[in-house]
Amino acid sequence: MTMASRTDVHLMDDAESALRDDLAAAFRLAAKFGWSESVGNHFSAAVSQDGTRFLLNPRWRHFSAIGPDDLLLLDANDPATMDRPDAPDPSAWCIHGAVHRTNPKARVLLHCHPPNATALACLKDPELKPIDLNTARFYRRIAYDRDFGGMADKVAEGQRIATAIGENAALIMCNHGVAVSAETVPEAFEHLYFLERACATLLKAYGSGQPLNELSPELAASTADEWDAYADMAFAHFVHLKAELEAGE
Repeated sequence: MTMASRTDVHLMDDAESALRDDLAAAFRLAAKFGWSESVGNHFSAAVSQDGTRFLLNPRWRHFSAIGPDDLLLLDANDPATMDRPDAPDPSAWCIHGAVHRTNPKARVLLHCHPPNATALACLKDPELKPIDLNTARFYRRIAYDRDFGGMADKVAEGQRIATAIGENAALIMCNHGVAVSAETVPEAFEHLYFLERACATLLKAYGSGQPLNELSPELAASTADEWDAYADMAFAHFVHLKAELEAGE
C-alpha cells in the first residue's frame, strides 16, 4: 500500500497515530496564525526510518479543515503516485517527495508562504541578518534558494530544493516562500514560528530607515548555539498550542 488515509490502515502503530495528530494540529495552527494561503501549501512528516514513506496533506484541502484521518500516506519512491485519483498537489509531490526521497534527516518539512518571511524572500537581499535573539537563532542554520523556477512542480525544481535545505533548520525560497525542517513536528513548527517573527523584526527594522545594528559573526554564532539549550521549549509550546485548539480558542 502506497497511498492511504488513516482509516485504510489496519495496523497503525502508536507512533504514526501520534504523528498524524501532531501534523494535523500543525496545519490548523498555521491557519490560526494566518500562515495558510487559499487551499495550497503543504506539510509532511516521515513515517519510515529511511524517510521515504511520509504523511502529506490531501490536495486542495484548507489547513483549518485537516484532521489526522485526512492525511495521505505516500511512498516517495512510487512513480505511480500522481496517476491516482487521490493524488496530492503536484507541487507538494515535487517538493516533499524529493526531500523525503533524498534527505532522511528532514523528517518533518513544513512549506508555506507566511507574510513576513515571504516578503523577505522577495527582497534583492533576502538574508536574515542577525540583529536580535530571534534572528540570530537561524545564524548559519538557514539556507537560501535563489533559483526560483515558477510553481515548483518539476522534478529538477524539487531536487534543487531538497539539496538546498540540506541539514539546515530553514530555507528561504527566494521569490516564493519558506520551508523549515526538523526531526519532529513540534520542533519544525517552532522553527516556522520563530522564523516568521524574526523576519517581521528585520522588516520593521528596515522600515525605520535607520542602519541595522548587526551582531558580530562571533556573537551571532554563539547566540545561535545558546538556543540549543532551549530546544525543549518547542515541545512545551506545541502542547500549549494544541490545548488551545482543543479548547476552541
